[in-house]
Amino acid sequence: MKEELSKILNSIEETDKNILKIANNRLDSLVKPPGSLGTLEEIASKLSSITGKIENKLDKRCVIIMCSDNGVVDEKVASAPQMVTLMQTINFTKGLTGVSVLANHFNCQLKVVDVGVNADIDNPQIISRKIRKSTGNIAKEPAMTEEEAIKAIMVGIEMATCAKKQGYDCIGVGEMGIGNTTTSSAVLASLLDVNIEDISKTVDRGAGLSDERFIHKINIIKKAIELNKPNSKDPIDTLSKVGGFDIAAMAGVFIGAAFCKVPVVVDGFISIVAALCAYRLNPLVKEYMFLSHHSCERGYALAMNELGLKPSLNLKMRLGEGSGCPIMFSIMDAACSVIKNMGTFEEAQIGDEYLENLTK
Repeated sequence: MKEELSKILNSIEETDKNILKIANNRLDSLVKPPGSLGTLEEIASKLSSITGKIENKLDKRCVIIMCSDNGVVDEKVASAPQMVTLMQTINFTKGLTGVSVLANHFNCQLKVVDVGVNADIDNPQIISRKIRKSTGNIAKEPAMTEEEAIKAIMVGIEMATCAKKQGYDCIGVGEMGIGNTTTSSAVLASLLDVNIEDISKTVDRGAGLSDERFIHKINIIKKAIELNKPNSKDPIDTLSKVGGFDIAAMAGVFIGAAFCKVPVVVDGFISIVAALCAYRLNPLVKEYMFLSHHSCERGYALAMNELGLKPSLNLKMRLGEGSGCPIMFSIMDAACSVIKNMGTFEEAQIGDEYLENLTK
């Protein structure tokens, strides 16, 4: 399985820079000051570089939600009980969650995947790829074995590949797992090789903790890193020691999307940490990523800066679940419409000579 992952990582290709230039030239010819549609223009040209087409449609899109429990909840680092993971995993299929409502509103599907929920689930609407029931408690032991981490990554690659085969034009990546802001903070701190005394820079309150429990959460993350000693240069080692099945599987979706040349949307904090893991395994995956919103979680900005990408939205969101993805799909739709439907200066019978003065 390790060899298969290496083969996939080595097969990822750069996006088409020639089409990118053509798309940018097209955007500059539209009846507007150059660059005046800002991020919409950047999205449109980036999509072109991924698909190889100037005009794109994102009619069929989905959010892949990786669901798993985390043994570290035994340390009381979360405000919600572990059973919420199970209940919300099921609720995704009932349309009752935040991402469910947004997905329905913006006409996209959800693919709910069980990679490690601490319960037996018998639901045909939930894709069963359970590695095992919950990870280990990272404050006392590694989260998983290296083999399990790779297996989780391969699940994500499988889901992205299936989405491509099913005709999805764009993929979003979300999660559900009580305790996963703790594991994500531990992974981020490890990948960035943050000094143990500065761990608090990567940690926030998650779903909402008191001051006392927030300090406790920071100390648990410090303890987990000191105990397990994750290798900052090795994302798989880091995931196996202080991560989660959800984060590893999400990283796999980003890798799989790049391998299949499908645009992929990053949600919030946990999603961007998974994206960073994928980026560390092959930097080319970044060329296929679109950040949706700026998460309120403290570590988000650190991961964002490390990736060198910027989100399109700042809605003060911190729900997770992939909730930012359907909203981002609508922004991407708008970008596609601009490059396809907006008229050129020639079509609008407006001379563009005045634009030369704008660049002087």
